[in-house]
Amino acid sequence: MLKEYRTVGSISGPLLLVESVTEAKYGHIVEIELPDGSLRRGQILEVDRDKLLIQVFEGTNGIDIPSSCIRILGRGVELALAPEILGRVFGGLGTPRDDGPAIIAQRWADINGSPINPYARDYPNEFIQTGISTIDGLNPLVRGQKLPIFSGSGLPHNRLAVQLARQATVLGSGEAFAVVFAAMGITFDEAQLFINDLTDTGAIERAVMFINLADDPAIERIATPRAALTAAEYLAFEQDMHVLVILSDMTNYCEALRQIAASRKEVPGRRGYPGYLYTDLATIYERAGRIKGKAGSITMVPILTMPEDDKTHPIPDLTGYITEGQILLSRSLERRGIAPPVDVLPSLSRLKDKGIGPDKTREDHADLYNQLYAAYARGKDAQELAAVLGEATLSDMDRAYVAFADAFEHRYISQGDYENRTIEQTLNLGWDLLTTLPKTELKRIRDEYLDKYLPEAQKRTKTA
Repeated sequence: MLKEYRTVGSISGPLLLVESVTEAKYGHIVEIELPDGSLRRGQILEVDRDKLLIQVFEGTNGIDIPSSCIRILGRGVELALAPEILGRVFGGLGTPRDDGPAIIAQRWADINGSPINPYARDYPNEFIQTGISTIDGLNPLVRGQKLPIFSGSGLPHNRLAVQLARQATVLGSGEAFAVVFAAMGITFDEAQLFINDLTDTGAIERAVMFINLADDPAIERIATPRAALTAAEYLAFEQDMHVLVILSDMTNYCEALRQIAASRKEVPGRRGYPGYLYTDLATIYERAGRIKGKAGSITMVPILTMPEDDKTHPIPDLTGYITEGQILLSRSLERRGIAPPVDVLPSLSRLKDKGIGPDKTREDHADLYNQLYAAYARGKDAQELAAVLGEATLSDMDRAYVAFADAFEHRYISQGDYENRTIEQTLNLGWDLLTTLPKTELKRIRDEYLDKYLPEAQKRTKTA
């Protein structure tokens, strides 16, 4: 029999203050029964002796202080886990929202899991193919890695996210692969974009989706990535699957965290965000990785929009400290019709050398991306010089690099939303672009690779 309390002291926005309470713990779920018999749920945010601060999921409108009854359920938010979660769409707290039946749980798990013990971690060293050349060719994603995408308001990060969810796979046979997709603070139209795309292409069969809409409670937004990671941990470490977790948009998550901190009258940190923002993000990001002795893995791609395109904003800044690189989207590329508008030069995958090479991608991969990066950087420098001093000041070699940079953006960076390039196609495309430069300029590629791959590329470009 659950103990009932009728000691609501005050209401402030979405928060309830309850007094004279015993045996309550932080994070536990409570039921709030209104005088008309309807029920609402909330979560304990703070415990101070016999006082509780409760965030109400459905809001506090209509709650009558003297007659409302509070019941503490004695547990946190839990997720039902079973293999049947694949192919399903859930709300931010794990309740089905696809008109399907409730999950018959093999077991229930608290969504507030723990980061992976550093001693138990296995080093990421295997390639994940996304079908997107700017990632696979230049900033490879490795199993167990955390590789965020830094975007801006209005940039097509949602299209990139759904393309990743649809196309990502591991190379080799017999490898079970799944995608866990968590969307936070998105509109109904955006939610339907994700659901319809994965459903129409059949990718939903290997995916689990958690959708939190913009008008859903902020406390649910806080729970959404944790519910998604709980599902990912079950699939990876109990079902031996390789799982890609996509979290979009982490900026909405952080805004919800700031909203709750302000409701609790906490002392704000940088730009009004709570001082524990770094620690809170780490509790999410560090649940990705590989564990020694476990066949499965969790690879994470958090997506965040940088307010005012500011890379020094606390959200991208702190994310960069915890994760292993970043994919940066460019507003100038997007204006010129380059999609996905990945800004190659400031993008980085710190673990790229661990996931490429013989028996992983191809022996020439490392030399090739170094040469492509160097050639594109010189081409962009030449373009800036021409913009300041005029094209007449450019040498013939500078013009060749400008032509290379233009072709690189339109052929290598730009690709269709449904264009799924294999790693072989991406590498061959890089070689094809390098044929526009003299062989003497390809100084970052070893002679044996030049002799092996350059003649094949020249044949392809002649017959094209």
